[in-house]
Amino acid sequence: MTFDNPILFFLCSLGVFNGLLVSLYFLFFEKRKRTQNTLFGFLVFMLTIRIGKSVYSLFSETKDLLIMQIGLSACFLIGVSLFYYLKSSVENRKKIPTSWKVHVFLLFLIVVFVGLIKPYRTNIDFWRSFVMAIYAVWGVYIVCSGVVLRHIYKKILDRNSECTTSELWLVAVFIGNLLIYLSYLIGYFWFYLVGTLTFSFVFYGLFFFFMFKKNRETIFKEIPKKYETKKIKKNEAEGLIAQLYEAMNKEQFHKNTNIKLKDIAKFLTISPHKLSQLLNDNLGKSFASFINECRIEDAKKLIKEKNQFTLEAIGFEAGFSSKSTFYATFKKVTGKTPSEYKQQLS
Repeated sequence: MTFDNPILFFLCSLGVFNGLLVSLYFLFFEKRKRTQNTLFGFLVFMLTIRIGKSVYSLFSETKDLLIMQIGLSACFLIGVSLFYYLKSSVENRKKIPTSWKVHVFLLFLIVVFVGLIKPYRTNIDFWRSFVMAIYAVWGVYIVCSGVVLRHIYKKILDRNSECTTSELWLVAVFIGNLLIYLSYLIGYFWFYLVGTLTFSFVFYGLFFFFMFKKNRETIFKEIPKKYETKKIKKNEAEGLIAQLYEAMNKEQFHKNTNIKLKDIAKFLTISPHKLSQLLNDNLGKSFASFINECRIEDAKKLIKEKNQFTLEAIGFEAGFSSKSTFYATFKKVTGKTPSEYKQQLS
C-alpha cells in the first residue's frame, strides 16, 4: 500500500529526520564521549533506519528491495542497543565492555550473513518468516531491558523514595521503545502506518520530557561519584530545606549581589557541596536560580507594599545588579514583566 497524503508524510518523515540528527550528534559530535550517550546515539540510529525504511515503503511508488532489507535488518540491533544503553546507565559504566561489543558484532554478522546468502530481492518469502524471528529477538531484549529497570520501578512505587530525573528518563525511553515495538507488531498484522507514526510521537514525547524536566542536564552528563554514593536522606533534606528558607527570610542573603553558595553553607554549618546537592537533588534548582527566585519573591512584595518606589529601585533593593537582569529574570519566573505585574495589582 502506498500513501500520498502530505500531512502523513510530514509527520512520519519529521521523526526520521530529527532522529537522524540526534543519532549523528551523539555518535560523532558529542564532546563528552560518554558511554551512555554513544549507546543512546546507536539506539536512535537503528530506530531511524527502521522507521526510514517504513517511510520509504509507505510513500515511495518504486520499492528498492535492498533498502527494505537494510531497514528490516536494523530491527535485529534495536533491542540489544536499548538493553545495553539502559544497563550502562543503571550501572554507570565508564566504557563499553568488550563482551558487549562482541555481542553486538555477532548479531550484526548474523543479519549480514543471512542478507548475503538470502537477499531480500530474490527471497521475499524467506524474509517474511525471518522478520518474525527478528521481531522475536527484538522482543526478548525489550523484556530484558524492562528487567534492568526493576529497581527504578520500586522507587517509583515507594512513596518514601524519590526518583532522579535521569532515572525517570530511562523509564521514559524504555516505555517509548516498548510502544514502538508493540506498534510494529500491530502494524505487521493490521495497519503498518501505526509504527511509523508512533516513532514520531515517541521522539517528540521524549523531547518535551527533556525540555520541561528539572535537572535535565544530568541525563546526558556523568554522575559525580560523590553524588552517587552519598544521597541526602529524605528526613534530613526536609529539615535542611526548612533551615535554608528560614535563613533566607531572616538574613536576606539574596539582597547581597555578590552572595556565594559557600556563604550560605557556612551559615547553615554544612559543606558547600551538601548545599549544592540539596538544591539540585531535592529542590531541582541551581544556586543561581534559587537566589533569583528569592529575589523575585522579595521584589513582588516590594511592588505591593512600596508603590512610591520605581521598579528599577525595587530591583536593586531585591538584590539584582542591573535593571535588565531584574526585568529578564522577573519575566522568566512570573511570566510577566514588573510593569505588567504592577498594573495587574492596581
